[in-house]
Amino acid sequence: MEILLDKRLQGLVAEYVPSGEILDDLVGFFSIFADYTRLKMISALAISEMCVSDLSTLLGLNQTTVSHQLRLLKNLNAVKTKRQGKVVFYSLRNETLNEILLKGVEFLGY
Repeated sequence: MEILLDKRLQGLVAEYVPSGEILDDLVGFFSIFADYTRLKMISALAISEMCVSDLSTLLGLNQTTVSHQLRLLKNLNAVKTKRQGKVVFYSLRNETLNEILLKGVEFLGY
């Protein structure tokens, strides 16, 4: 099949289309937003740090589900933890997650 783009544009595509580890990391990052529970949790954690029981109660989810999703979010470096006695509080590692979520809402026109 013949490529219609000129060599300069072909070079730009080759340079800017992610591959390898960068592509793997991007897929992992965007998977954060690919689950209803995680989206709800990110929205809640954008307001305040919370423990598992608070998230569970406020979002109407069982604690096992919340703990599982928080573990995934922590493994993806989306949340950080702070221990106070026996209670672990979770918060967004970076405000960028909330900004991306809000950009998605804006993109959809809500």
